[in-house]
Amino acid sequence: MKAKTVDRIATGVIMAIAVLILAVLAGLLGYLLVRGLRHISFDFLTSPPQTIKAGGGIGPQLFNSLFLLVLTMIITIPLGLGAGIYMSEYAKENRFTAFVRLVVEVLSSFPSIVIGLFGLLVIVNRFGLGFSLLSGALALTVFNLPMMVRITEQSLRSVPREQKEAGLALGISRWRTITQVMLPVALPSIVTGTILAAGRVFGEAAALLFTAGMSSPRLDFTDWNPLSPTSPLNPLRPAETLAVHIWKINSEGLAPDAPEIAAGASAVLVITVLLFNLGARWFGRLLYRKLTASK
Repeated sequence: MKAKTVDRIATGVIMAIAVLILAVLAGLLGYLLVRGLRHISFDFLTSPPQTIKAGGGIGPQLFNSLFLLVLTMIITIPLGLGAGIYMSEYAKENRFTAFVRLVVEVLSSFPSIVIGLFGLLVIVNRFGLGFSLLSGALALTVFNLPMMVRITEQSLRSVPREQKEAGLALGISRWRTITQVMLPVALPSIVTGTILAAGRVFGEAAALLFTAGMSSPRLDFTDWNPLSPTSPLNPLRPAETLAVHIWKINSEGLAPDAPEIAAGASAVLVITVLLFNLGARWFGRLLYRKLTASK
């Protein structure tokens, strides 16, 4: 068989697989959106859920998801950036460094349910934080930190070597070369990866079942004292997130309109994750053009 024929056959097979994957994805997204969009309204997005009667919303769960996301990224981003910079620019290539990279790879492939059980045993029980937003944020940090470390390290390693050497040749210290020469070039990739990681956190459920909890206290959105037990800003209160709420309402089904609520909440979750992904790509390209003065 001629090489051109083999190439055409291989190209056709690859394109067919790609079209099949896109069709499955489009069908899944279309089913969720068509089924859920008609149930979404302002009242649905802001009102609290109902247990045994129809008409509940997802307001507290949506707020809990966004608040948990902010807490998680506040912890994850500094640790991930610091570890990525150290692994890329300061760590020596030896067995210990190779072992650390292996541990990062293993952690990044851990099932989220295992991270949840770890959070339950160590964070919730051993540290005594109980089922809370802080416990969920710490568990998701363990879940998300390897990804942030890898993104930062790979982004810094992708910076042209000449730029780093030029900074050092001008007498700039190593740290200032990293922060003022290399980070601006690597920042678009880091920001894109961070936003994608945030979307991953927003849709997580398994790890939060055992850490953040499956219920929320009645929140008073006029009370912004973070020490108050009814304040939405209290990080030590239990918090049912949107993904957990979808699982819970499907498993319990106490509300008469449970299928409609689950469909609407699923559509909100899918739309939010899609916005995270599309926003990450757009913002990454915009940041790259701004920092590198490219068109």
